[in-house]
Amino acid sequence: MPIHDHEPSFQGKAFLWGGIGLGILFLAALLTHGFGWFGGAGKRDEPPALLVRQGDRIMVPEGSALRRALTVEAAAARPINAKLTLPAVVESDPARTTAVLTPLSGRLISLKVSLGDRVKKGQVLAIIDSADLAQAYDEDAKAADSLKLADKNLEREVGQHGIGAASDKDLDQARSDRAQALAEYTRTQARLKMLGASADRSHLLVVAASMSGSVTALSVAPGDMINDPTQPLMTIADLSLVWVTALVPEKDVRAVYKDQGAEVTLSAYPDKVLRGKVLFISDVIEPDSRRNKLRIAFSNGDYLLKPNMFATVTVLGPDRTEIVVPSSALLMNNDRTSVFVATAPWTFERRTVDPDLGDGATVAIRSGLAAGDQVVVKGGILLND
Repeated sequence: MPIHDHEPSFQGKAFLWGGIGLGILFLAALLTHGFGWFGGAGKRDEPPALLVRQGDRIMVPEGSALRRALTVEAAAARPINAKLTLPAVVESDPARTTAVLTPLSGRLISLKVSLGDRVKKGQVLAIIDSADLAQAYDEDAKAADSLKLADKNLEREVGQHGIGAASDKDLDQARSDRAQALAEYTRTQARLKMLGASADRSHLLVVAASMSGSVTALSVAPGDMINDPTQPLMTIADLSLVWVTALVPEKDVRAVYKDQGAEVTLSAYPDKVLRGKVLFISDVIEPDSRRNKLRIAFSNGDYLLKPNMFATVTVLGPDRTEIVVPSSALLMNNDRTSVFVATAPWTFERRTVDPDLGDGATVAIRSGLAAGDQVVVKGGILLND
């Protein structure tokens, strides 16, 4: 069979180029390291160590290439005016809010106020036609008649006892009957007074306001049958003094305290700043929002602050300083954050810190560093374990 020239196979090409590549690498190694590898006179000295560890300290010896890679700066102290901005809402004071209840069941025949009306203490709010009130009048009339009869009987027994016609026992019984009748009459009179019964003994029950304020909720209409006296007819709130309630994130709870100065702004009045003091800080974190509540009280005689308005609260803390370092100085090691601090020239030790992490070029350090500490701000990763 004749022999013809032909192209090498793919495997043959790969072998050829692989051999050429190995040859080039071998030649480069010889040029770089000399022929000392073969035990000849051209053997090179060992390069100096990059770093030396002595317990918790790391030393960078003279001549180490690491010295050119490390940058050290002093931790700076930055003055800050402690301010915390919080979302808030206007609320009525629970101690100035009352639910209007009716003491008896019946039919609501007249409603004297509307939702949002401002009322005065003692003002008539509603009139209820109540059969229970008529029964209360009947009980009072019976008690009055029993007391009258007991008075006559006691007077008769006293006379009979004076002429010897009645025994001491009969006189004592008459006195006891009269005392019981008086107690029952006193009870029925007190109940009528509590119900607000009218002098004409009408079966119409008048519901009056127990305090001045605004009608903030209304749950009945004329003609409704009131069967449950525990259900409020309406709610009255005295809005002449209101609360601004702010929500404090759990991580910032330690930054707020009672009587702390605060500024409040509302979107309804952007050019107006209200200044007050923290009146109350809740002892319980809200389970759903993981926030703590603080409240600031404001006089509201002009009714400009309305419940459910959104507000922004800025609490003012004392001026202080914080330690800051470049964010490049921080090293993450498992569940802790650390930096390297120079304790002597070219001698470093690891220091665990508590940073207030953010997105800026610098980071505030809560603990672990002091102002002036020499911190590795560039190249610290080369010292890391």
